Amino acid sequence: MEDSMPKEPSSKKTSVEMEPMMGGAGPEKPNGDSPNSDGGQGVELKQKLSLINGITVIVGSIIGSGIFVSPKGVLMGTGSVGMSLVVWLLSGVYSMIGAYCYAELGTAIVRSGADYAYIFEAFGPFLAFLRLWVECMIVRPCSQAIVALTFAYYVIEPLFPDCDQPDVAVRLLAVICISE
Repeated sequence: MEDSMPKEPSSKKTSVEMEPMMGGAGPEKPNGDSPNSDGGQGVELKQKLSLINGITVIVGSIIGSGIFVSPKGVLMGTGSVGMSLVVWLLSGVYSMIGAYCYAELGTAIVRSGADYAYIFEAFGPFLAFLRLWVECMIVRPCSQAIVALTFAYYVIEPLFPDCDQPDVAVRLLAVICISE
């Protein structure tokens, strides 16, 4: 089966790609031209994500709003604070192993597209498209709804200190958060 996914540019690195992106357009050539004006390279994307930005994206994705939703369920399921901390520690180790596996995939399959590219490489275009479709139509909207409901629950909670929050108010605030 022929690989119909576009390949990344060749592994030749220009001087712009090798240097850190600390503002500016990069070094100038002695004749005043920019590094990509030699005609052979064309338009290239520059790295805009620093190490700190990458760490915050990963931490935000892993922790997300789940840290505010799940402690109560973990504590109820384990029965003690110590055991719930052990569960949290084991879950963190498990997540870290998954992150290492994902990093290994990223270094082994050097294509843009993350999950799509990995599944395309391993299982072909149909399953890659299916994964992408499920992500866009089911996973992302559900994640947005959960984050909005969690936010709305915690924002409305101080307004009703002695009783449960009305579900209608929580849902309406969540809808407002999603629509903005």
